[in-house]
Amino acid sequence: MEYTLAIDEEPETIPGGTGLLLLHPSIGETDRIDTDFLKVDTDHFLVISTRTTAREVEQKLEHYDVDESRADILDTLSVDRGYSRRPSDRVHYVAAPDDLDGILTKTRAFLETHDGKRRISVDSLTEMAYYADEDRVHDATEALLDLLAEFDAVGLFHLSKEVHDEETLQRFRKLFDGVIDLDVDGNVDVDFAGRA
Repeated sequence: MEYTLAIDEEPETIPGGTGLLLLHPSIGETDRIDTDFLKVDTDHFLVISTRTTAREVEQKLEHYDVDESRADILDTLSVDRGYSRRPSDRVHYVAAPDDLDGILTKTRAFLETHDGKRRISVDSLTEMAYYADEDRVHDATEALLDLLAEFDAVGLFHLSKEVHDEETLQRFRKLFDGVIDLDVDGNVDVDFAGRA
């Protein structure tokens, strides 16, 4: 299965099973890239949010005119912070951003219960690593990428360039089929060298 990649650079399409790493400055136009990735050529998508609550994700989708009827949201913050929660068919919760097993279980459940073209956004690996250690997040990322391959889905994973050292950035880069590098001016460079 081929998916349209709505980013200014080549390629125009990516095959199912592709995982993309979005490297970005701490303050960058990640929302634009994220929502462009989610809004086209998609039957269903899952936003795994370790940085904002489900309500904030819904506001972002609405602002960028993304079809929310196709959206599932996994909120990893609200339980840990004691915020009010409104579970629904489309909004799910785990205990905290370091509940990596819970995140994997919910992601598998999403992929098993939705047909067609499915996309996943992980916003962000940096926040996961803040709560859990980098080794656990690295292993969980590998497991999420395996799920993409198993279910012929595609995913976009956020990682901040300004928080992690170069060794960590390279370690994560090697997991992915492609890397989208966003600079402070909003320019994008796409590298599809493939997994190492």
